[in-house]
Amino acid sequence: MPDTKLDLNEFMQQLKLKNPGETEFHQAVQEVAEDIIPFVNQHPEFRRAALLQRMVEPDRIISFRVCWEDDEGHIRVNRGFRVQYNSAIGPYKGGLRFHPSVNQSVLKFLGFEQVFKNSLTTLPMGGGKGGSDFDPKGKSDREVMRFCQSFMTELHKHIGPNRDVPAGDIGVGAREIGYLFGQYKRLENEFTGTLTGKSLEFGGSLIRTEATGYGTVYFMELMLNHQGDSLKGKNVVISGSGNVAQYAAEKVIQLGGKVLTMSDSSGFIYDKDGIDQEKLAFIIDLKTVKRGRINAYAEKYNCEFHQGAKPWTIQCDVALPCATQNEIDVDDAKQLVENGIIAVAEGANMPTFIDAIHVFHDNKVLYAPGKASNAGGVAVSGLEMSQNSQRISWSREELDERLRNIMTDIHDQCLKYGKDDSYVDYVKGANLAGFVKVANAMLAYGVV
Repeated sequence: MPDTKLDLNEFMQQLKLKNPGETEFHQAVQEVAEDIIPFVNQHPEFRRAALLQRMVEPDRIISFRVCWEDDEGHIRVNRGFRVQYNSAIGPYKGGLRFHPSVNQSVLKFLGFEQVFKNSLTTLPMGGGKGGSDFDPKGKSDREVMRFCQSFMTELHKHIGPNRDVPAGDIGVGAREIGYLFGQYKRLENEFTGTLTGKSLEFGGSLIRTEATGYGTVYFMELMLNHQGDSLKGKNVVISGSGNVAQYAAEKVIQLGGKVLTMSDSSGFIYDKDGIDQEKLAFIIDLKTVKRGRINAYAEKYNCEFHQGAKPWTIQCDVALPCATQNEIDVDDAKQLVENGIIAVAEGANMPTFIDAIHVFHDNKVLYAPGKASNAGGVAVSGLEMSQNSQRISWSREELDERLRNIMTDIHDQCLKYGKDDSYVDYVKGANLAGFVKVANAMLAYGVV
């Protein structure tokens, strides 16, 4: 490949031609390329080795049929995937997502992001992602078990503790991980740490459930501390009501912030008095045990429920998008700015459109991308891998301290590459810090 300087528009045009229709993937690459291309144009050793062009190509994509039988005896067919994106700094590591929206584009975007996120943790983990268009909602435990066993019957050929270590994600919680790991153990006839997010009884780690939400809030606190501020007394809006949102809310409450909103696909609740620990316990039971809708909270605590809406219209100091990708658009960002937002940290993966990110930057709002702020989950997954390898278990206090230290390290890396006078561009900082570590490893390997 000729050693010519890269042009962003030309680079993205070529990417879209090679990956037609994969809009989520295009968006993820564009967000990274805006920062990486000027950087590699200043560093000919990276440019000559075509490292960015190599990074946007997954090592491999595995796609397979998943057949299973429902409780009525009907044969169902779904599609399974594993995108093994980049293993330059360690075995592939990333979650499995079971949701009707899962397709190759979504998993490539998630896998690509995972490469940078895992690099930022400083742990030896490459990036990957997988899943299926199977929807666990409304399925019996036995149906979920049969699907997971069929899914793992194919996937087990491609994973292992030193090759690829999947975890949970949307639609893949403790129940699904248990079924998947049981089938893996049955097929391989060995007990290894090939999956993370396991229950404590068979190799899981303490605080893994809380880690993504806790880590997001730790990162937010670090951003505010850097500006001489803190979460104490801040009004906080949170989207989502699943695992990440629940524990982000818990940590905000512990640090003295006031949680005003949570949401699900039906709409959001607005509790002007604030969601305290007792109210949060109701939400956790509602969403994880009863699998109910968030409007039940509004009925119980006599607060506002906004059907089919997002919480970004509520006046607040801090926003934590913890639901799913592309939930904050340009108009949402402008509304948040108008309402006086000072900081945003992503608990979900790519919940903010690129144009909305530009609105935050133009208005000097502190903005942390998910690859930095929600890396706590995969960080504790990496710690689970270490515990499995050594056949040990660390205490909750030890793990929480390690999580805090990892989030501090990530924040420091973002400052190194993203600080400009009094403002920190956390997107640029995270992208460059994540890129440099992987790029240097790939450079050392030669052309492979």
